[in-house]
Amino acid sequence: MKVGINLASQPFQRNRGMIAASIAVTLALMATLGVLISLATSERAQLAEAHSEVDRLNARIRRLDAQQAQLDAVLRRPENAEVLERSVFLNALLYRKGISWTRIFADLEKVLPYNVKVIQIHPSVDAQDHVMLDMQVGADSPQPVIELLQAMANSPFSVPVVMTQLAPSQSEPMYRFRLTVEYAQKL
Repeated sequence: MKVGINLASQPFQRNRGMIAASIAVTLALMATLGVLISLATSERAQLAEAHSEVDRLNARIRRLDAQQAQLDAVLRRPENAEVLERSVFLNALLYRKGISWTRIFADLEKVLPYNVKVIQIHPSVDAQDHVMLDMQVGADSPQPVIELLQAMANSPFSVPVVMTQLAPSQSEPMYRFRLTVEYAQKL
């Protein structure tokens, strides 16, 4: 048996290395595709789990809101209104008593010039639990009050806001200023 190979029309080529490399790259790409598919399925499973957790928490929130509405309805009944009002009053009173007058006066002593007189202080607490001081101060001239405002800006007090200013009169010989300032005391 004679095999007729004409080397001139079909020369010998070394394709074995190229074919082996192509097979190796194809296998690597298929392995990468398998890893990507498994990652996508695990991500999809985690996403479904997260959605079910969010749905469960939303259902719990709805149940708690319904319970809160029922409790509020019980508290709003006329026979319970007096107890509710008293409870709110006592809570507000206890909250207000949490303001330390000693600390307020100690901090004021550090910033108050010797020739400024504190006439009135009224503390209050806003919705964000910040202590607000409504103050009325007096001095023989406006300059010491300006020094007080500058000193307050660099202390536990915030930048004060001057609400009103009254010039001296026959009955009141001092300049009077009404200030509102936020105080850094935490409740």
